[in-house]
Amino acid sequence: MRSAKDYLSGLQDGRIIYINGEQVGDVTAHHGFRNVATSMAGLFDFASEPANRELMTFDAGAGRANRIWQLPTSHAELVERRKALEAWAALHAGFMGRAPDHVASCISGLYMGLDVFKAYDPARAAALEGYYRYARDKDLYLTYVIINPQADRSKSASEQADPFLTAGIVDRDAEGITIRGAKMLATGGVVADEVFVTTIQPLRAGEERYAISFAIPMNARGLSMLSRKSYEAAAGSVFDNPLSSRFDENDSVLYFDDVKVPWDRVFIDGNVEMCQKQFHTTACHVYQNYQSMVRLSVKLKFLTGLAHRIAEMNGITQFPQVRETLGQLAAESGMVDALVVAMEAKGRQVGPYFVPDRHTLYSAQVLTQQLYPHIVNTLRELAGGGMIMLPSSVADFANPQAATLIEKTQQSPKANSHDRVKFYKLAWDAVGSEFGSRHQQYEMFYAGATFVTKGHSYRTYDWAGADRLVQGMLDSYDLNGVAAPSSKAA
Repeated sequence: MRSAKDYLSGLQDGRIIYINGEQVGDVTAHHGFRNVATSMAGLFDFASEPANRELMTFDAGAGRANRIWQLPTSHAELVERRKALEAWAALHAGFMGRAPDHVASCISGLYMGLDVFKAYDPARAAALEGYYRYARDKDLYLTYVIINPQADRSKSASEQADPFLTAGIVDRDAEGITIRGAKMLATGGVVADEVFVTTIQPLRAGEERYAISFAIPMNARGLSMLSRKSYEAAAGSVFDNPLSSRFDENDSVLYFDDVKVPWDRVFIDGNVEMCQKQFHTTACHVYQNYQSMVRLSVKLKFLTGLAHRIAEMNGITQFPQVRETLGQLAAESGMVDALVVAMEAKGRQVGPYFVPDRHTLYSAQVLTQQLYPHIVNTLRELAGGGMIMLPSSVADFANPQAATLIEKTQQSPKANSHDRVKFYKLAWDAVGSEFGSRHQQYEMFYAGATFVTKGHSYRTYDWAGADRLVQGMLDSYDLNGVAAPSSKAA
């Protein structure tokens, strides 16, 4: 188990990050990244506290390891791991979508499908097995890049004007493969230890150079990150932006300028079919997105709590129409909780491992993609102008004249002016700020476009069982409406 101090010192490794026309030096000290680095470090400290030993760690054989790397062998173990994920998500209210538990779930899911890799190439399977154990024992924080740059979306990766716009293999030698090109989105990449690089988008014959799967440190020679705008840097203070000032995990494009990847870090080398198998023939896709749904269930509970607090602040909880709205939100939040539990209850044994139910997971993804913007809009409706007409910053409280006006104008039946402003600053950061808007976009698309998630739902539904019900009813009567013998007996 790694401490916050160990994690933060590991980030001071010479990684190359560009933002606002400058190259970042120490990411732990930069005004655009230092707070999120500290927030991530807090997760490691929480997990390593002796009081949280049973909650956050498991017996990995040679010692205790972080539960984010656990490979459940039963329903009970899956539930134990989920409780650890919920405890971590509660520290950031579910707003760090690519905290260390996400890609750890991805790599763990790949490891559960080790036999699939052995059938493909024993050497690549050995690399995956070794890497899982390495990342687990070092308690690493991984991000991933699995999407190609958008460019001309009417064309495949191989049809772009630059054949190395998308990261692909330049050459191979005895040491490993050399990669050139770009991948995205590297959420959390600026403060991650390493990156898992592959493609989840379908490839076709002739695109073998893009059929890659490997992991490298974020300070690998030739690897650069181009960061988006930092919401942390734009936040005035923690009081004014309590979420964006601390939990903006950032996103970035990664560019590989002939990066050498050693063979013991290469899991797939130029096999188009295997790139899809690694996600959908193993437990990888289900296990990583199950973690996402656990995190989202915590986030929705937080947003539902915000909604109720808004009603209390405005003194409207007794209005029938407000209770109806809050009851709807409570039902929706409860539905997501129930879907998480259902994924576990309907889970199945895959070899020695117990994995969540695929279709229940994909059902949840389809529904929550539609649900999240609805919940955000409901909070906006409940708050009205309350989230907008706020003092410009915490500095206003230090000005006696301004503080007097705040006391007179920021009133609530449930809180003093300071607490009312503090609460509404939090609510605005969650749903209305640039950070909040990015999260709405994230929750709508992190699992793919809606046609992708609905496709997964279609692919994994028990259509045969549904058809048997239909056919059974058709077989229960004839053209004359006479019940079939089996129907009469029933």
